[in-house]
Amino acid sequence: MDALELLVNRRSASRLAEPAPAGEQLENILRAGMRAPDHGTLQPWHFFVIDGEGRERFSKVLEQGAMATGQDEKGVEKARTSPFRAPLIITVVAKCQPHHKVPEWEQLLSAGCAVMAMQMAALAQGFNGIWRTGPLVDSPAVRDAFGCGEHDKVVGFLYLGTPQLKASTTVAVADTAPFVTRF
Repeated sequence: MDALELLVNRRSASRLAEPAPAGEQLENILRAGMRAPDHGTLQPWHFFVIDGEGRERFSKVLEQGAMATGQDEKGVEKARTSPFRAPLIITVVAKCQPHHKVPEWEQLLSAGCAVMAMQMAALAQGFNGIWRTGPLVDSPAVRDAFGCGEHDKVVGFLYLGTPQLKASTTVAVADTAPFVTRF
């Protein structure tokens, strides 16, 4: 698949199974994330790779976060089981730092671009994924688990693996009309 086809036909996949990217494939994904636009070369991101037993640890963190925010048993169970939706998760934290030329919002966008670049690199290698967030990204339990400082932000969780459903990938050009205005 060429780069343009990959970009215009990208779709998230929520049903993911083994195999997950590993070895050189995973390194390619992480390197792609590190090539995100980065005003001031601050590299305002940190990637946490969660797989294997790490998913159990992440499950406990999400469970603690859900309980601390007063979620009902259904919400706690959803939080507890969410790390098992995919064989690999990359948590991306925007490590924002005061800078005279690069405001915090640019650093957040840069970390967001890193997530997109990693998802595209996974797709280019035959994998897929879905970028998830939700209210637990602001939970003290989650923030503590990922070493967030005062200005840091969990940008999201990139769930990766082998897609279990074939998604429709064709987007008609007319579909862009509601989102594009010539200025």
